[in-house]
Amino acid sequence: MHTKEFDIVVVGSGAGGGAVAKELAPLAAHGMKIAVLEWGPKFREADYTGREVEMANRLYFDGGGFLTKDRNMTLAFARAYGGSTVVYTGTSLVIPKETLGRWGVPGLSWDDLSRRSQKYKEENNVHLLEPDLINDNNRLFYEGCRQLGYQVEQFPLNLKGCQGSGMCNMGCPNAAKQGTHRVQLPAAEKQGVQVITRCEVKRIDMETRALEAVVHPQESVGEPSKWAPGRYQIKAKIVVVAAGAVNSPALLLRSGLGGRLPALGRYWTCHPALILVAQHDRSITNYYGHPKSYYCDEFVDPDKFLLETCMYFPFVTAKNLAGFGPEHASMMKRMDRLQMILVLALDEALAQNRVTIDHEGNPVVDYRIGDQTIDSFVASMRASAKIFFAAGARRVHAPAAKKFFIEAEEKNQIDALITRDDFKLGKVSISAAHLMGGCRMGTNAQDSVTDVWGQVHGLPWLFAADASLFPKCAQINPYLTIMALADRAAEAVRSRVGELKTQPVGV
Repeated sequence: MHTKEFDIVVVGSGAGGGAVAKELAPLAAHGMKIAVLEWGPKFREADYTGREVEMANRLYFDGGGFLTKDRNMTLAFARAYGGSTVVYTGTSLVIPKETLGRWGVPGLSWDDLSRRSQKYKEENNVHLLEPDLINDNNRLFYEGCRQLGYQVEQFPLNLKGCQGSGMCNMGCPNAAKQGTHRVQLPAAEKQGVQVITRCEVKRIDMETRALEAVVHPQESVGEPSKWAPGRYQIKAKIVVVAAGAVNSPALLLRSGLGGRLPALGRYWTCHPALILVAQHDRSITNYYGHPKSYYCDEFVDPDKFLLETCMYFPFVTAKNLAGFGPEHASMMKRMDRLQMILVLALDEALAQNRVTIDHEGNPVVDYRIGDQTIDSFVASMRASAKIFFAAGARRVHAPAAKKFFIEAEEKNQIDALITRDDFKLGKVSISAAHLMGGCRMGTNAQDSVTDVWGQVHGLPWLFAADASLFPKCAQINPYLTIMALADRAAEAVRSRVGELKTQPVGV
């Protein structure tokens, strides 16, 4: 067993952990020992090959197919230097004021989160993509929405030198996406923060504040860890958990906090998602160019779904078509003609939807697709089919339709052809990548895990700083909000670091 000792340890290096590391880095520059422990490796530039299945297995837990307990939904979340900021599309939206009002967390104001979000927009070069870089797949969505009178907006993106490879979800092979692996972590390391990769944290001893961890040996890709492979005990005076909405609550549950914090792991949400596909009569530019330029929030109220442009590569596309045989094959043979829309259902944060752990301590996500979410999916398929046809599509594949294809001649029968009765869990491929909750913020230990600054109730030295803090779903792509909340947690640590460092162990 190796032993290490630090003043501050951050678990995780994604949007939350990376932001915390950068914000605390001036303390390291003045002599404080700070480490970031990241489960995944730091990939070399040559490791980003652009090959779909290869990169999915390198970057994601379970290759991006982590199953919920009832096996009705797959979850995509990454482990790497930079966490899930390596694999998201770079969409960077400030949380709407209405959403923060719905969260209803005393002491958390929209003005404060907006100000902090703006800081990260500037740091990460967030801007609107130039019109000549927007491909047909995105342009057709915009035109279809506008023709139907739907509100459509352009995504701000955190890019620098985008070459339109379309591989955002598989790690940009051109180093264009400005995630924490490009911005915050290198900045933190320059000031003395140590980032230890391939380091899986098993549990935290609440009495001694020591973390139990394993550094895994180097595999065929990525840089070696700075520490030798083996088991470690890492003593820390302050711990910030930022391992994501699955692994942060799982770590705290393994550490024995479930008894004193009944909300730990609960109120978990994820924007359950569908990928919808249409086929045009001609080739369009789709998988060349940035995949996500527009979104439509016309249906947030009352239907509770968001529509976004997207483009996925063959494996994910094939998985998301409901059916097999000649019709499936005919669609896959004409990838060059496909237009895609991503549906995000805006799910409720329910106590019964939760992260638990199995007998070996591995996370288990117990999440049920509810009636409201199914209603949202059916309404979203109808709306998307209308957008596809308004954009000139020849035929549409909707997973809950009575037939594999809805042809353009049938566009006036969409509501009759896409029905709730035909929506079958297990038949429809549902996935999620916006994982939120499990360590929700609040005012007391009965229905929340942390206070409004991310400090775990009753443990002044322990903080959470990632999407697990969300008390309800974000209703938008969440990464900028994660960074803003992490910024608050870092500020809380910074302002009390002297007090926390000297606090007796065992408190």
